[in-house]
Amino acid sequence: MSNKEQAKKGIMICGHGSRDKDAEREFGLVAKGLKERYPDLPVEYGFLEFSAPNIHMGLNSLVNQGVEEIYAVPGMLFAATHAKNDIPSVLTTYEEKHPGLHITYGRELGLQDDMIEAFQARIYESLGLDPENPPENLYDTMLVVVGRGTSDTSANAEAAKLTRIVNENMGFGWADTVYSGVTYPSVGVGLEKLMKLGFKRIVVAPYFLFTGRLIKRIQGYVNKVAEANPAVELIQAHYLSDHSRVIDAFQNRVEEIMQGELQTGEETLMNSFKRRLAAGEVDVHHHHAEFVDPQDDTQGLSDSDNKHFTPLVAAGDHQHSLVLKHDHSHGHSHSHDHSHGHSHDHSHGHGHSHGHSHDHGHSHGVYKHIGHPMGPRTMIGEGICCCFMSQFTDEILKEEKDKIDGDCTKTAFAHR
Repeated sequence: MSNKEQAKKGIMICGHGSRDKDAEREFGLVAKGLKERYPDLPVEYGFLEFSAPNIHMGLNSLVNQGVEEIYAVPGMLFAATHAKNDIPSVLTTYEEKHPGLHITYGRELGLQDDMIEAFQARIYESLGLDPENPPENLYDTMLVVVGRGTSDTSANAEAAKLTRIVNENMGFGWADTVYSGVTYPSVGVGLEKLMKLGFKRIVVAPYFLFTGRLIKRIQGYVNKVAEANPAVELIQAHYLSDHSRVIDAFQNRVEEIMQGELQTGEETLMNSFKRRLAAGEVDVHHHHAEFVDPQDDTQGLSDSDNKHFTPLVAAGDHQHSLVLKHDHSHGHSHSHDHSHGHSHDHSHGHGHSHGHSHDHGHSHGVYKHIGHPMGPRTMIGEGICCCFMSQFTDEILKEEKDKIDGDCTKTAFAHR
């Protein structure tokens, strides 16, 4: 392939975004790693929300470099709502506005061998073992894998599948999965239950690409359990980060697009999105990837942005740079404004009246087990996503308020 032909192609890595600046920086390391693998191709990255550059910025950079064909890959471990709906929505809208531009959207990272090997290497490293010369087994140790957790059942199942694969590969005495997101069991409650199995050494391994608020929350859970159980050695494995095998996995997804392998076999993420869009099962959303850095006065909202966004004044610790003007209902009986009258009434003004709109630029699917006793309700009082909060019934909120006993500073898994 000539240099001229190569100059017309580029790679775009699409991430979720985080309010944690360390997460933004670490995501950039993936782009750096891929750039080393493809020195003759432009490589850019962008985020759906919270972070800059957004996906539009990354795409703009590629177009400005003369790119006419973009290989876009989701920086997602599993295919849940963001990979299935939100990123394809952004890419489709962008492509329609740029005649002559062709964007091919690849697959999520999934359970590739490279991803599994990277995860196992992080676990061995946490135990002070050489991944290249591992022990025959770890029967005296329990593994707890922490998955992201989502309203997408298949994505949750992939995390559980990963746990089983790693358990058999490495030979743990026991292994189980907990989740930091919307499903169950939540991290704190799950760890408390698993402590009863009696293992004296437990490895907690987060299956996350990068750091962020969730990673730091997970570490807080583990520290609390460790303090309460001094006779047990609780070891925290490092998240995946830019491990070389993770870069290999991203490269594999790019190569699938380059080699045309996405045109055969099962339905692609983009084809699935377009099929469901045509059937009216999903909508094209414009609010993702429209981040405007409130500290950067060189940026501004376009006319299109102004149709969908309005600036939001930060309130307390809840700072959202943009808020949707249009309603984003989950289809439940109460809206995101929490107008259903619950207050949490902790005697210090928590009460979800902290002055920020719950239409904060992203959404999560409705989760039918939102009231599970070991699920998201155990995190009430920790500032979990408003989209989740709005799915709780008044009865659940009252029950958890009573368990908190007026102190929402308690770690939520202590809710009994």
